[in-house]
Amino acid sequence: MHSAQIILLVVVVALVAGGITLVGTRSRRRGAQPKPAAPLSGTRPPVRPGEEVSAKPTQGGLISGPEPSPEELDLQAEEKLVPELPATIQEGLRQARRPFTAALQGLFKRNAIEESFWGEVEDSLILSDVGLDQATRIVEAAKERVRRERITDPVAALEAIRAAMLEALSHADRSLLVEGDRPVVWLFVGVNGVGKTTTIGKVAHQMSGEGRSVMLAAADTFRAAAADQLGLWAERAGAEIVRGAPGGDPAAVLFDAISSARAKGTDVVLGDTAGRLQNKLNLIEELKKIYRTVEKAQGNLGEVLLVLDATVGQNGLAQAKVFSEAVGVTGVVLTKLDGSAKGGIAFAIEETFKIPVKMVGVGERIGDLIPFDPKAYVESLTALD
Repeated sequence: MHSAQIILLVVVVALVAGGITLVGTRSRRRGAQPKPAAPLSGTRPPVRPGEEVSAKPTQGGLISGPEPSPEELDLQAEEKLVPELPATIQEGLRQARRPFTAALQGLFKRNAIEESFWGEVEDSLILSDVGLDQATRIVEAAKERVRRERITDPVAALEAIRAAMLEALSHADRSLLVEGDRPVVWLFVGVNGVGKTTTIGKVAHQMSGEGRSVMLAAADTFRAAAADQLGLWAERAGAEIVRGAPGGDPAAVLFDAISSARAKGTDVVLGDTAGRLQNKLNLIEELKKIYRTVEKAQGNLGEVLLVLDATVGQNGLAQAKVFSEAVGVTGVVLTKLDGSAKGGIAFAIEETFKIPVKMVGVGERIGDLIPFDPKAYVESLTALD
C-alpha cells in the first residue's frame, strides 16, 4: 500500500471516530439522562414513566405535592428525619449545667470545707439563675446538714447541696389534669418565639398516642403561619383543628373548638394563643377574654400552661408575673432547656410565683418534651462529669 493511501486511511478512521463521539455527545444533550444515583435515606426513588404519584405521607416524609413550607420542614426534621431516642434530662442539660459544674469542679478538689467554699457555691447557684433568695436558702440548709452530720469532705458536702436543692422543689404538685368532664381544655400562653405552637403539637402527638381524642384550637389569629403550622401538627397527631379567619377574634375560635369538641365527645382541646407581649395591655385583655371563653363554652379548664424559653433566664420571671396575674397560670413548660447555659430558672420561678414547672423541652426530637423530674434535674445540674 502506497504511503498516500495509508495517510488517507488514517484520516478516514479519525473522522469516523470523531463522528461517533459527536453523535454520543449530541444524544446526551438532547435528553439522554445518566443513570440516577441511589436515593438518599428517607426519600422516594424517581418516578418512572406511567407510574402513579401518591400524595400520601410516608415514613420518610412527603413524597409529592408542592414545595414544603419552612414550618413543614421543621416538623419533618423533628419528627421524621431525627431518630426517636429516649429523652432524658441528663442528656439534655449538658449545656445548662456548665457554669455551675465548672465552679464545682474546683470546689470539690479541696481538702477541707472552708467558709469561702459556701460563698462560691452560692455564687455558682446565682449565676445559674437559681435566684438570690433561693440560693441563700439552699446553701444555709446544706451548711446545717454538713454541721449536723460533721461532714468534712467537700465531695460528701455535694450530697447535702443536692438534698437542699431537691427539697426546694419537692412541694409542688406537678400533675397534669387530663381527666374529668369532656372536653378538658388546656390553654398555652407565652410570648412569641418560645416554642408554644411546637409544644402544643408535641403534646397532641403524645395524647393521641395514649388513645385520647384531641382537638386543636388555632386561636393565634395574628401570626400568619401559626394556624398552618398547627394544622401540620394536627395531621401528624391524628387530631382535628378549628381555625379562624386571619386577624379574627381568638376567643371565637376557642369557643367554636370547645363547642365542636362537646358535640363530638372529644377528650381534650388544646388552645394556641398569640404571643402576648407583657407590655401590651390590650393583648393581655384579649387573653383574659379567651380565658373566660372556656367557661362560656362549657369547657372543663384543666391547665393554663405558660411556655417559657429557658435561655432567657431571669427575664422569664417578668413574663411569669404578667401572665400569672392575667390568667391564673397552673404550670410552666420550660423549652430549650438543653440550649440554656443557666438552667436554674426552675428554682426561681417556683420560689417567686409558686407555679410548678410541669414539663421541659430538652431537645429537638418529638419525644424530648417530658415531665419535669426534680430529682433528675438536680442531679443533672450538679453532675461533675
